[in-house]
Amino acid sequence: MNDMAKPPRSRAAKWTRRGFIGAGALAGGALIVGVAVRPGNPVGKLGPIVAGGEGEQLVNSWVKIGADNVVTAIVPHCEMGQGAHSVLAQMLADELDADWSLVRVMQAPADGNYVVTDTARGFVAPGTLDAPDWLEPTWNGLFTKISQLGDVMITGGSSSIRTTGQRTMRIAGAAARQMLIAAAAREWGVAAAEIVTANSTLSHQASGKSAPYAQFAAAAAEEDMPQTPALKAPKDYRLMGTDAPRTDIPEKVTGAAQFGIDATVPGQKLTYAAVRKVPVPGTRIASMKADVAKTMPGVLQILNMGDFLAVVADSYWQAQQALNTVEAEYTRSESAIRSTADQFAAFAAALDQAGDQGGKELVGKGDVAGALSVSAKTFTAEYRAPYLAHAPLEPMNATVWVRDGKCEIWTSTQVPLMARSAAAKAIGLSADDVTMHQPTLGGGFGRRLESDYVVMAARIGLATGYPVKMIWSREEDTQKGLFRCADLSRFTGGIDAKGRLVAWNNVFTQHNDPAEACDAPFYDVPHKSIRVAEAELHLPFAAFRSVDHSQQAFFVECFIDEAAHAAGRDPVEFRLAMLGNSPRHKAVLEKVAAMSGWGTKPAAGRGRGVALVQSFGTIVAEVVEVDMSQGKPRLTQVWCAADPGFAMNPDGFRNQMEGGIVFGLTAALHGEITLKDGAVEQGNFNDYPMLRIDECPPIAVEIINADPVHLGGAGEPGLPPIAPALANAIFAASGKRIRELPIAKHFA
Repeated sequence: MNDMAKPPRSRAAKWTRRGFIGAGALAGGALIVGVAVRPGNPVGKLGPIVAGGEGEQLVNSWVKIGADNVVTAIVPHCEMGQGAHSVLAQMLADELDADWSLVRVMQAPADGNYVVTDTARGFVAPGTLDAPDWLEPTWNGLFTKISQLGDVMITGGSSSIRTTGQRTMRIAGAAARQMLIAAAAREWGVAAAEIVTANSTLSHQASGKSAPYAQFAAAAAEEDMPQTPALKAPKDYRLMGTDAPRTDIPEKVTGAAQFGIDATVPGQKLTYAAVRKVPVPGTRIASMKADVAKTMPGVLQILNMGDFLAVVADSYWQAQQALNTVEAEYTRSESAIRSTADQFAAFAAALDQAGDQGGKELVGKGDVAGALSVSAKTFTAEYRAPYLAHAPLEPMNATVWVRDGKCEIWTSTQVPLMARSAAAKAIGLSADDVTMHQPTLGGGFGRRLESDYVVMAARIGLATGYPVKMIWSREEDTQKGLFRCADLSRFTGGIDAKGRLVAWNNVFTQHNDPAEACDAPFYDVPHKSIRVAEAELHLPFAAFRSVDHSQQAFFVECFIDEAAHAAGRDPVEFRLAMLGNSPRHKAVLEKVAAMSGWGTKPAAGRGRGVALVQSFGTIVAEVVEVDMSQGKPRLTQVWCAADPGFAMNPDGFRNQMEGGIVFGLTAALHGEITLKDGAVEQGNFNDYPMLRIDECPPIAVEIINADPVHLGGAGEPGLPPIAPALANAIFAASGKRIRELPIAKHFA
């Protein structure tokens, strides 16, 4: 990459199995340890990294031990409040036996050598993660190449801990520990097995010798790398599984943390751009009138970019005020969808055409038509989910400087390599000529998986030639970003004479990721047909926190609740009866039932609802209690039981469950993006409200650690069950069945 000469060579590295630990390098007093992939891959400009033998080079450096005995974990995932940086460092530090107070975190540079190979494998071919040792070199090399070609340096899908943490950070920490032991054993003339590590210190009891890791950093760099470093068993964890304090909190408390919107260009005067995209997707700017803006103070440039307008000025306030005076005419949209009613009419038409058996089959099992024909009772239900905006607290922004055939970008993004490539393509540069700087993200929720705002900033930067910070207004982000899709879903269920759900027939219009979100295979239902009948979306789509689970869980778990009601059975007992082949799901549901006192009668006017969802490898059951005595829902308590396999940081995991629940309650109660004349009607938090503090109930979270090998995610799984649990609670309290979100519109 970048026509870089090969780095100097050291002792030949051995290559094997997962991770393929590469050779270490000493530079500036720091021991660099990397997780190599396979021989022959280029290193790039990553700093002092040493290759192995002939044709073998080190790839992906993850940890360094400084001369001051500070361990720095180099993390390829972004930090957006979820605590991934800290927990990934925690996993590495545990395998390294490092002193947690001496551990720091560094954001990995946006470079192809920092692709998250195991994240790609986990999503594309999860079965390969348990491949035999002799196949690991092939799979690892293949997916590294695929990840590099696809710019897969991504934070999403609740994947950081369960993929990179388990299969990269732990391996790198264990390898560094063994190298340090080998170096100390050589110098002290003792057996490596006699050396003990703890708190970043090496000790040999028989001789009384001890030393900090830093003392052997240089010598360790000369040691052969272990082929398969031994990883700790759960019983030996010292940091993993504990509430180790997060490394990012102090700077956020003091205000020292740097977010994308805080970016500066060293040594350069910064200018600011305010932007206005076309109001209706698919249209263009036909003309603009900017006479007033041209006379306003601080205005430097007024740009008609075809699909958006930009005003560049000395300050953001000046830019935005000038932009507000610019008048524009737009081309007409070719879409027939002009209103929210039009959108759902298009959905309904697609489902009408599909009928009871049409559409693309996603899940097919048994004979649904036959089972329905002999069912003792059948019922139908139709559910609606609206468009949603992501509304991260930090608005979309990017700072760009384009000059001399190069481009530098400072931005909050979940996909730095994809953003780099998109920006490069937009302004006619090679990706190698674009440098990405990645500050902390002020919220992502899937919105920053997209690169549209980065591309816009790059285009403005090319047009200006000087450093410019582009900021979207809140209204711009709410009205003209990308959205969680709306959807319409129809169900028919069949109950047999014994009160069992025997037939499940479902068709809906939007199918994204994860592909399996529309199903709940842990429930034992003998006859099932799930299909998608695709329909046009008027607004552009972007993954929302928990993606399709965010609407499909509402559809499915409300349907299951309606099935329980049709069968005349208790909703928890009804679900438990279908979980005979799913003991972990059963344990989670039983746990939340016990937490909430499910078998006891709630106070007058109150009701409890339940939902059970598996998403991103984590099983979550939630119970909501709601008070309907005043005619509208008031949440009094939420209980959550979750099985993520193993919570590496229980406090952090609980925080993520709570955050997902609050985010999900915002969407369930209030979230709705509507259309008028083809454009979004909402503009800010006054008409796209967030959950208020007085609306948020107490939340209790309990964790079940059932599988320390196969971990689940944390950032998203808390969200999907909350909307159906709330809707089911409202029904239990009032008899009113909510089949359309948001809930607040039913009680206006």
